[in-house]
Amino acid sequence: MSYPILPQNVDYGRSRNTRYPTRGPPIIRRELLSTLNAACDIMTPMLRRSLLVLSAAAPFSAVAQSRFAIARTVIEWSFTASRVHAAPDELELDVVFKGPSGEHRVPAFWAGENEWRVRFAAPAPGRYTYATVCSDALDTGLHARTGTLDAARYDGANPLLLYGAPRVAPDRRHFEHADGTPFFWLADTWWMGLCQRFQWPSDFQQLTADRGAKGFTVVQIVAGLYPDMPAFDPRGANESGFPWEKGYARINPAYFDMADLRIQHLISRGITPCIVGCWGYFLQWMGVSKMKRHWRYLVARWGAYPVAWCLAGEGTMPYYLSTAKERDAAEQKNGWTELARYVRSVDPYHRLITIHPSRSARECVTDPSVLDFDMLQTGHGDRQSAPNTVRTLTASYAAQPRMPVVDGEVCYEGIMEASREEVQRFYFWACVLSGAAGHTYGANGIWQVNGRERPFGPSPHGRSWGDIPWDEAARLPGAAHIAHSKALLMRYPWWRFEPHPEWVDPHWDDSNYWLPFAAGIPGELRVIFMPTLWSPPQVKSLEPGPWRGFFFDPRTGRDIPIPEVAPDASGSWQPPFPPVVADWVLILDRRKV
Repeated sequence: MSYPILPQNVDYGRSRNTRYPTRGPPIIRRELLSTLNAACDIMTPMLRRSLLVLSAAAPFSAVAQSRFAIARTVIEWSFTASRVHAAPDELELDVVFKGPSGEHRVPAFWAGENEWRVRFAAPAPGRYTYATVCSDALDTGLHARTGTLDAARYDGANPLLLYGAPRVAPDRRHFEHADGTPFFWLADTWWMGLCQRFQWPSDFQQLTADRGAKGFTVVQIVAGLYPDMPAFDPRGANESGFPWEKGYARINPAYFDMADLRIQHLISRGITPCIVGCWGYFLQWMGVSKMKRHWRYLVARWGAYPVAWCLAGEGTMPYYLSTAKERDAAEQKNGWTELARYVRSVDPYHRLITIHPSRSARECVTDPSVLDFDMLQTGHGDRQSAPNTVRTLTASYAAQPRMPVVDGEVCYEGIMEASREEVQRFYFWACVLSGAAGHTYGANGIWQVNGRERPFGPSPHGRSWGDIPWDEAARLPGAAHIAHSKALLMRYPWWRFEPHPEWVDPHWDDSNYWLPFAAGIPGELRVIFMPTLWSPPQVKSLEPGPWRGFFFDPRTGRDIPIPEVAPDASGSWQPPFPPVVADWVLILDRRKV
């Protein structure tokens, strides 16, 4: 008997119920899994879904179903309700998996009409059993459905699948993949990236390819409930409308079908979506109960993928035209604390959780321990934002409970005709050398998805942030300069870095933040960022050598060797002049000499 390797009757555009023979000799199953594994890195997300929806029984059969999958790779299949439900998005269906990685209660999502779907990514290879639990126990199509799933090891090259999703490292200073491989957060800001103004596939795939080539590892993207516009503003719709029906009457699964394509594409290119559930003031419009339904749906739809969760954007900021801003801010702070606990309770994968703030995520909740890391927003004032940026970041680094910190929004490149590339370089290095676990870049024109013929336009307060088209904004030089800087860090064990401003004189302080920053590994490595200075600073307290040194040009990614590093008896050393008066990174490395 022969068994086909690929399904023969697949609708690659919108396949939901592909049936595939999964019983057969073990050697055939191994060959099938090998073929699927090799294909996971090159298939489109929808084709991958079609191939991995493996089923061996009819929808209402009492026979347990057997499925095969690849560990850390999403497998998806459907259940069909046996009865009509008046409020289908309120019905709760969970699938409880038990296997080598323990027990995982995975929420399923309503996919439209009488169909519910589950997505599962086995954390480890091995055999899993599963059983469904439905809030309507009388629905025989949804309740008490059972089966097994055999997951093979992933052998592809996608780092998010090979190493696993990002999480907080044991030192609670940086991120790592599930297997312990360090993960550097370099994010781009695409707040409105799921709307139809950012065309699929052309626009979205073009920017993804550019950012992937530059080494970005994260995209911060809002799940359709956007900032800077009223609710149900046409500018926020995608090809299938809005995430919710008007008045928040019911979730719109078709919206998420189109959003799936974009989220899955980012992951297929090794980029983690940091999914922002909504802008903070939607909590006032929807209420805590419906916001929980919204977040349960997001977890069910995307939690199996290697994503990060951002509860809301500007979590405690009231709506722009609110007449009760103090009351709204207090209510939102309490509400988002409750929502953080709820998301943690329904997410079986324990993805990273934070909230985008007006200043610090710690200030957006009543209990910072509900967060995994602190996300900051520190201003759009060009050079004038330096004091707030450095003070806020260093305060978070020193605060308890200890957690990684990332500046999630600072000085979008080009905003208000300022914050150009030299400012982008400064904030990257000032943050990373002050202890940040990474950095988020943003370009004005991308976050709001300006079209060439149709800019985004004014926010509810009546002002427009600018009209540069997104594709021009994508070519602003700051993104490439930050990419060069990240590539430099990847040469070294950056996750062991400690801030040491005292290693250089002069260095930044409260009287002047535009002076050098220093960090590294004592006795091994020093990284010094020098903003534009007439003369380079003196390096202090160098341990006995020998040391190798070079200047790094963050504009080009080029190394400029320093012939000799010769500190005096006290460990002080005066570097030579760099090639031109500009900002530079000075590397002193004792490990490779």
